[in-house]
Amino acid sequence: MRRSLASALLIPALVAVPAAAQAAPAASPAVGATAVGYGGAVSSVDPTATAVGLEVLRRSGNAVDAAVATAAALGVTEPFSAGIGGGGFFVYYDAKHKTVSTIDGRESGPATMTEDIFVDPADHQPYDFQEARVSGLSVGTPGTLATWEAATRKWGTRSLGSLLQPAATVADRGFPVDATFRQQIADNAAQFGQFESTSDLYLPGGQPPAVGSTQRNPDLADTYRLIARRGTDVFYRGAVGADVVRTVQHPPVADHPIGTWAYPIRPGDLRRSDLARYRVNFPAPTTSDYRGLTVYGMSTPSSGGTTVGEALNILERFPLSRSAMTQALHLYAESTALAFADRNRYVGAYTPQPVLKKLLSDGWAGRRACEIDPAHALTKPVPPGDITAHGCTPASVGGPVEQGQSTTNLTVTDKQGNIVEYTLTIEQTGGNAMVVPGRGFLLNNELTDFNFTGTQGAAPDPNLPGPNKRPRSSMAPTIVLQHGKPFLALGSPGGATIITTVLQVLINRVDLGMTLPEAMAAPRASQRNTAGIQAEPAFHQRYGPGLEALGHTFGPDVAELGAATAIEFTGHGGLIATAEPARRGGGAAGVVRSHR
Repeated sequence: MRRSLASALLIPALVAVPAAAQAAPAASPAVGATAVGYGGAVSSVDPTATAVGLEVLRRSGNAVDAAVATAAALGVTEPFSAGIGGGGFFVYYDAKHKTVSTIDGRESGPATMTEDIFVDPADHQPYDFQEARVSGLSVGTPGTLATWEAATRKWGTRSLGSLLQPAATVADRGFPVDATFRQQIADNAAQFGQFESTSDLYLPGGQPPAVGSTQRNPDLADTYRLIARRGTDVFYRGAVGADVVRTVQHPPVADHPIGTWAYPIRPGDLRRSDLARYRVNFPAPTTSDYRGLTVYGMSTPSSGGTTVGEALNILERFPLSRSAMTQALHLYAESTALAFADRNRYVGAYTPQPVLKKLLSDGWAGRRACEIDPAHALTKPVPPGDITAHGCTPASVGGPVEQGQSTTNLTVTDKQGNIVEYTLTIEQTGGNAMVVPGRGFLLNNELTDFNFTGTQGAAPDPNLPGPNKRPRSSMAPTIVLQHGKPFLALGSPGGATIITTVLQVLINRVDLGMTLPEAMAAPRASQRNTAGIQAEPAFHQRYGPGLEALGHTFGPDVAELGAATAIEFTGHGGLIATAEPARRGGGAAGVVRSHR
């Protein structure tokens, strides 16, 4: 989301840092879609948030400090994609110990959640997606604050309270509304208009704010400062958490809604005890080897690491770098269709480690790759592989087509070489549409990431709801090492298309001869085991005829897929930080120094 850079760069001077760190700062680094330099870098979808993170780095904070400060700022400027009402996945590379660790801050369902939570008891049919989304039923216990606290305690050098201060200042002072921000509100006007607290904040006078107007959020500023003073217990065991629970159980429906809504607003059963028992997890990252690179990703309840890894393992059996572009893209689409079939059948919050290990094995990749015909596309959807059989033996059922979601992503590195790749979300653009009254943040609708009913025929579905369960995610924050040293870190929003966006950027950079900025800007397509490929218009126009000649079909085009961020490590401390040049209004990447 591109805004006035001049106004964005005024914010970072307010970062709270120890007096010893407040030496006269260097000139503000340039921020744009790509920045090349040294000393640390930040890439996000928003220049205000990127500038906040860069200032933390310039004042001797490390990558974790800068990532948390950036994420907190995104909770202000990107409130429809992320914030403290949601959750996410945090991947950290420790330069000193040369290790990769992860934090699972995924939202969890209530202890009372049952498998049929999204089935209407009146007719025993699953709710329409929007009926489930705009309700208390869809809200999981938020994990974002717990993630920030865990990361800063384990690896940071600043207190969480100090890192919330610049975001609070942004919320108080406000920022200019751009076309993307306004459009996201317009797209949710009917949903937002059902709730007093949401329409008061985002529909002034009953309309989305005008482009160029200043968007302030004093309630969120006060919430951040309250957490800074009293710690995260005020959220998980105190007054803020009580307000979250009240909002879920008694949605703040407006006496005079703006617009019409076709569904009843159903309450949920999230309780204070659910918030009090919430804990982040620290699963081992997924790993896969690809053409001499080691690719680290996120394990369950995310499917990102396993699905990206399986697709890479399949593609490694083909000489992409020596293939014509149409053939390379054919293989890319076939690999993701196969990997998504296996994801839908086997991957959920409780998938046993031996199953995950098998899905990421070279042997399994060989069994799936042998189904690919270089001369003709498979008929979609393809069935998953039979994990109990040998050879090219598919199972008997496929998987569902999933709703798209909105998320945000950031990539950070510091002068020591530590790296954070962090994807965070409230799920749909606008979450469940309810702003917690007096607190200034939207709640997630993450529980709609569960399958509402079984999708795998007679086989068990790994992603059905259950008590305290975390829904399957597609978030795929990824860190890539080459010969044990950082080579690339990247991630993206986009729901299930996150997986294909990350994979496509990787193969663009590694196999197809593109620079990182070219790999990010290239037109995208996503084949998630559906009848037709979902593609951006430029991709469909450029590559559609060749792929259609191989038997691929296309669904309706979409304006854009993903909004990725990435940093490449070029050796001798050199960095290429890259964000989207155009998607979602353009992102913002910056480096601490443009010269050594």
